[in-house]
Order: sequence, then structure tokens, then C-alpha cells
Amino acid sequence: MKLCISHVTRYDYPEPVTDSVNEIRLTPSTNDRQSCYNQSIAIEPNASLFTYEDYFGNRVHAFSVNQPHQRLTIRSKMTVVTKSSLSDEERIRYCNGRAPQQAWQFLGTEEAANRFAEFLLETAYTSVTSEVISFTEEVEDIAAPGKSREDCNLLDWLNALSNLIRDQFLYDPDATNVKTTTSEIFSNKRGVCQDFAHLMIACSRSIGIPARYVSGYHFVGDLQGGSADFEQASHAWVEAYVPSLGWCSFDPTNQDPVGERYVKLGHGRDYADIVPVKGVYRGSGEQVLQVTVDVQSLDESN
Repeated sequence: MKLCISHVTRYDYPEPVTDSVNEIRLTPSTNDRQSCYNQSIAIEPNASLFTYEDYFGNRVHAFSVNQPHQRLTIRSKMTVVTKSSLSDEERIRYCNGRAPQQAWQFLGTEEAANRFAEFLLETAYTSVTSEVISFTEEVEDIAAPGKSREDCNLLDWLNALSNLIRDQFLYDPDATNVKTTTSEIFSNKRGVCQDFAHLMIACSRSIGIPARYVSGYHFVGDLQGGSADFEQASHAWVEAYVPSLGWCSFDPTNQDPVGERYVKLGHGRDYADIVPVKGVYRGSGEQVLQVTVDVQSLDESN
């Protein structure tokens, strides 16, 4: 699928501010599932961009606006070509070709602990609380009833976890904010994609499965009769490591598999590592943030 994505972030200040220093992580990854054909980034007021890769391999653009300004606008436009996810037949072939115990045994080795250390440790967003432990135990009963965890295929276990989050938590954009931690969403069983991703990560890490937070876009415009707005298009999901398969994607918010409708920007331990736009400035602490995202298909069939 060929997608055109426009992402505009605008900050308005009640009085002029200065010395604005910012980082943006809005460049799609290029991997075996997607390719970024082109991207343009424009800053208003005009500013030069410095580009580098962070610790996790995400492309970062940094810039500074030193002169007084009351509005800062960041415009990013890109064209990305995506591929479909693994088919059911491919997953079945994997499941039939390997004993479930092999994957679990590898994840319990020192090699796995050293290799995936940053994606196994707790963070402020993904604390392994008593609620997380109890929730993880529910997954055991669903994924492998009457059996031990090691007798359950790792993919089946992760799918059961993703499905349980989707079944037990209601999507509500007004229930939480960007600072909400995993333990806080249990009180009212509501949240957004960021919260559900953090919960799945915490549960996975609690039993030794490396898991990381993914930031990106989810194209649903043609399914709803138009292009996608911010709440629909900007999205977060999870990648968990499955031995012999590598990093596999799971979306605890939506039923659809993570395939050609998903565009990955980057990944990290949690949301804090992959904030799309962040920075500091000198001046009033008040600001008004407006974000608009539009995702459209360029396929001839559409």
C-alpha cells in the first residue's frame, strides 16, 4: 500500500518566547515491511535541521529557534510504501515447526537477558505492579488452559494477551493523558493506544518476553469514508521478540493484524523514548498545542 502522510504540529504562545530547542522523531523506519520513499520537513520560523540516529536507531531531527516568536509550526510530509503482515499460513508453518518449549527456554537464558536488557527492565510507564501480575495470570488461563506456560506457543500467548487487553479495556480518549502509567488504567478500565501498549509491554516483560513501544500511524480513512484525523491516524502498538521469527508486532487496541495499514516511525522502551515532538524554550509556561495528521492512500485502486 502506498500512503501519503501529512503531520502538522503547531505551538501558540500568549507572548513571544525565545531559545526554543527541539527534537522531532517523525521519520518512518525503512525495514522489511515498509520503505520511506521521500520526506520533507519544514519549520516556521525557518530553522536549520541537524539529523542523527538515537540509541534505538530512530532518525531524529533537531533544531533551534533563537529569535522571539509566538508560533512554532512543524510540517512533515512523507510517502511510504508498506507490505502486508505474515499470513495465517506462514504463522501456522512456524508453529508446527518448533516446539513451544524452545522459545521459552531461550528467553530464560543469560544470552537473551544481555541481548534484550533494555526491553526487559521496568520503566516509569511500565511498572510491574500487583495488578499487572494478576492480569498476566489471566492470560495463562486463556492461552494454555490446564497447561504450563511453556506448553503454549509464544505467538499464541502474545495474541491472547493482546486480545485480553482489547476485551477488558474500553478505548476512551478522555480517560487518560500522556503521563498515565500502567497501574493507573486499572481503576476505570479505560485508556488509549498508548496505555494499552504500555500494559502489554509490562505484562510481557514480567515473564521475560522482550517488548518495546512503537510509535507510528494507522491508516483507517478509506474504511470510514474519508482521510484520518489525529486521533485515528497517530497510533502506538507493541513489538515483542519471538525466537526464530524476530520482532513481531501486536496491536492491543485494534483487532486487525499490524500490516500494510501501519507505518512505523520508531521504537523505544516506552513512550518517553519516542515522543514525536519535544523541546524546551525560554518564556511563558503557557502554550496551546494543535496537532493534525492526515493519511491518504495513493494506490490506483483507491
